[in-house]
Amino acid sequence: MTASAPAPASPYFTRFLAPVGLLALMWAIQLADAVLPGSFVGWGLRSWDLGSLQGVVLGPLLHAGWAHLIANSVPFLVLGCLVAVEGAKRFWAVTAMVALIGGAGTWLVNAPGTLTVGSSVLVFGYFGYVVVRVLAPGRLAHRFAYAGIAVIVVVMYGTTMFTGIFGVHSGVSWQAHLFGAIGGGLTVFVRRREVGSRE
Repeated sequence: MTASAPAPASPYFTRFLAPVGLLALMWAIQLADAVLPGSFVGWGLRSWDLGSLQGVVLGPLLHAGWAHLIANSVPFLVLGCLVAVEGAKRFWAVTAMVALIGGAGTWLVNAPGTLTVGSSVLVFGYFGYVVVRVLAPGRLAHRFAYAGIAVIVVVMYGTTMFTGIFGVHSGVSWQAHLFGAIGGGLTVFVRRREVGSRE
């Protein structure tokens, strides 16, 4: 009896299909919203409205217009791919936790009736995850690597993230930014037993 050969490992780049696919979905939704009658934005998260809780899932996929989506696309892709380095399973777990905590915090803290849409909750969540990931247990070499990545991310996006929470102008949800970042940071510790392994 011969042992079957192990299945070949999937190419490394396939783990980045998750953030690329999610971003492509956002663009497809925005295109559909532009050509179909009505607007999908109403499916976003409306604070203190129990009937809008679907916005926790749908809100990050919806945008107020092309400029909104374009502004979020590059940081979403860069930071999303940094999370996806650890595998698609990790990416989706972080995305789910950020959407849940970011959505819940926004729903509770924002003024009643405020409608929130946009993937910036995920962008800030991925930022929080990448920066706090340095503190997770793991091999020393991995921690040094994540520290280097975190420094680069802070240099590239730190000012934007800071002003996105403390210096936003009217019409921008600092609540989604803040609680998204909190969700990303907390995910590191919720999943601390798994961060040393890759999916």
